[in-house]
Amino acid sequence: MYTTSAPHVAVLYQELPPPLINGVRKPKKPGGYIDSSADIAHALTHHSPVSVITPVSTPDPRNDADWCFGDSEAGIARALEKGATHLWANTILFAEHPLQTADSLTGVAQTVRVVGQPPKLVQLCDDKAFVNNLLRSRGGFTLPDAHDVQDEEDLADVLQTDLRYPIVAKPVRGRGSYGVRVCRSEEELIEHCRDLLREDASVIVEDFLAGQEVTVTVMPPSPATGQDDYWAMPVVERFNHADGVAPYNGTVAVLQNSRCLSEDEHLADPHYGEVQRQCVEVAKLLQCTAPIRVDARRFREEESSSFALFDVNMKPNMTGPGRPGRENQASLTALAAAGLGWDYPTLLLKILESSSSLHDLRNATPSHVIGKWFG
Repeated sequence: MYTTSAPHVAVLYQELPPPLINGVRKPKKPGGYIDSSADIAHALTHHSPVSVITPVSTPDPRNDADWCFGDSEAGIARALEKGATHLWANTILFAEHPLQTADSLTGVAQTVRVVGQPPKLVQLCDDKAFVNNLLRSRGGFTLPDAHDVQDEEDLADVLQTDLRYPIVAKPVRGRGSYGVRVCRSEEELIEHCRDLLREDASVIVEDFLAGQEVTVTVMPPSPATGQDDYWAMPVVERFNHADGVAPYNGTVAVLQNSRCLSEDEHLADPHYGEVQRQCVEVAKLLQCTAPIRVDARRFREEESSSFALFDVNMKPNMTGPGRPGRENQASLTALAAAGLGWDYPTLLLKILESSSSLHDLRNATPSHVIGKWFG
């Protein structure tokens, strides 16, 4: 799989608090993905040729912190001092993140490899309004009608438009289903928007898509293994919604409300192939360097209805089984991988193959996206 010696991988979790970006703060997941970071490290340790670097010499499978490093400059330095050649950035990146800015990493930027997106790209594309507007400006993508709400004045203007209830209101820098609500009246919409605005959040108000929900993971190119283009994993269906919204996987395990569609189901409905195609085009446009996951729903409940893309996730959840007490843990991407015949460790190895040098991530300037914002 690798032309040089086996990678020495250290997994990073979100230790740093999310920054305030243009007056908006992305909510931090409790624990900062330390649970899934431990899942990744544990799986790579026990089921692959990869060498895993951990904070302690004999990590306890039941103790998340034994398996991964915080994403502060000190945490990253500690991982490198212990011999890491690859950093798995299972965290939320941004333009001022140490992976982007720390002078202490400049000397190793050419040799250290990272599983993750360019931090500047994540800062832009974690803003769902930015991504939606970018996709609309490029054309060729099916999206629900939406309005951006940054303050009370915007909210008043939106309320004057021809809104069709129920309607969805959600934060522009969201996390999972946090802050997403299907509002069934003007009073609910006003109340929810004002609650989000008080939480340092701008809001997207968009049409409610009433039909089947699916999600598609798109894998990045992996030239080292001969995979030179982006490609879509099998479609995963989501069901058993709570008040019209797929519940957060920390509340309801994805195995209880999601399943990978079979090859026959894919072939029987051309809408699945079309949504996969559009998701691949999203990844190409953004020039992603790690997997992304795009959520979509049919406009109507009828199977003849087409899908609209409603959420681009720059860091899909990577929870997986293997550690004691986590036998039923999975992620939507892992479900899609199972449809290819991959178990969790195989999925992780495939993702690891697409790692980029830290130098390349720092200097990435995807056309149409980063260039006009950061120069």
